[in-house]
Amino acid sequence: MIDSRGGSLLAEATITILSDDDIAELLASRTPDAHRLATWILRDSVAAEDAVQEAAMAAWDARKKLRHADNPEAWFTKIVVNVCRDELRRRGRRGTLTELHAIGGGESADRLAVRDEVARAIARLSADEQILIGLRFGRDLTVPQIAAQLGLAEGTVKSRLHHSLDHFRSALAAESRLEDSKR
Repeated sequence: MIDSRGGSLLAEATITILSDDDIAELLASRTPDAHRLATWILRDSVAAEDAVQEAAMAAWDARKKLRHADNPEAWFTKIVVNVCRDELRRRGRRGTLTELHAIGGGESADRLAVRDEVARAIARLSADEQILIGLRFGRDLTVPQIAAQLGLAEGTVKSRLHHSLDHFRSALAAESRLEDSKR
């Protein structure tokens, strides 16, 4: 459509396409945060390294699809979350091995027991629940930040987080009862 001055009535939107160097810099700068998030979600630092590497490769392959460079960090975080979700689903199909940590480095046996109990409770949650809790408490993101990262409405995030925490509390109580029955 053309206005009376001969110009277009379509909104003039400037789309910034990031260069390959910009994408490489983004991936390099976001790797430590991505690793912390993946470790929190997967509860395994080695699997987190693999997940971040896979996410970085997927992001690199999809770099030309990034049309709106207004929030490339959220774009990469979403890729990391999706890779972690896929890994959690694979684990659900084949079972998991619990990562054992040696007592040392100042952690007491009681603290290790609590950490393991929490890890087992988190493992009982669905992949999506683990991711939401990981973003909220592992990355310490607010509800609006999580909504922006996942492309969801804030109300949806609040509702899902509420249900995820209810499920986590139930799973933690079940783990506690299981531990008590072993004693």
